[in-house]
Amino acid sequence: MPGSERQNNMFDATTGYVQSGNPFKKTSCGRRRNTGAPLRKAEPRRTIGRGKNFNPVSKDKSATGGAAGGGMTEKGVREYKRKNLGSKLKTAVTTPPSKLKPGSKAAKRRKSFCARSRSWTSERGKAARRRWNC
Repeated sequence: MPGSERQNNMFDATTGYVQSGNPFKKTSCGRRRNTGAPLRKAEPRRTIGRGKNFNPVSKDKSATGGAAGGGMTEKGVREYKRKNLGSKLKTAVTTPPSKLKPGSKAAKRRKSFCARSRSWTSERGKAARRRWNC
């Protein structure tokens, strides 16, 4: 082969970087492809018993916040995120609409939730809408 020894060495096969512990299989071309399957099985959202994420719906209809049972508590969200890596779950926007700056991220998120949840008529749905100040 023509060329210097240094030039010819760049064509020698190398092992290169070998990644260990990757959960995805390698394809024939060496690429790793995510098939869309989750890395871990998602935890069910439990409402009662060990490992509950939701507060139970309050019998007192004037209760607000987490006590009303309207969505996951901060602790529940942290636990869910820990068990479901990559989750972007957030807690409710509980700030009253009058105190939110119009057009802010929180105000838009609240408005979107309120629009989405208009048809929620169950006890938990009503509690969630109360918590979000819909």
